[in-house]
Amino acid sequence: MENHILTKYPERDRSYLIPLLQDVQDEFGYLPEDQLKQIAEYVGIPFVTVYGVATFYNQFRLTPLGKNVIRVCRGTACHVKNSANILTALETELGIKAGQTTRDKLFTLETVACIGACSIAPVININEEYYGRITVKEIPKILSKYKKEEKSKIEQTVGVE
Repeated sequence: MENHILTKYPERDRSYLIPLLQDVQDEFGYLPEDQLKQIAEYVGIPFVTVYGVATFYNQFRLTPLGKNVIRVCRGTACHVKNSANILTALETELGIKAGQTTRDKLFTLETVACIGACSIAPVININEEYYGRITVKEIPKILSKYKKEEKSKIEQTVGVE
């Protein structure tokens, strides 16, 4: 861990555990195990306690997110409009379950309680883009867009060298 994160907090003060975890996650994008161990030692509490806090709160991630984060709304309006089918289709298409990241680290699939776009239910959000009144049939086309973008980035990088 970068010492600058730890040095912002007093040693052996467990009251700073959550802010420390937040800062580490901001730095790395998730909470690597070696960082959790260093936090435990610095704060002076057992690793299992730090791990317990990190897994208890939804804001913390123990694995890195994919390049594209797909959020499926499971709020009431979306539920009524069959967002469960959208989630199942995404899980099938990506070969992962909600809360997981694809092997190639291209997609992370998450569910959220509400996206706040009830008028266009069912809705998903990929990064900062919203897809409303989505149907199961549209899923392969939407994912294909992000796969093509990634392929194009890779080709540009290879072409630059």
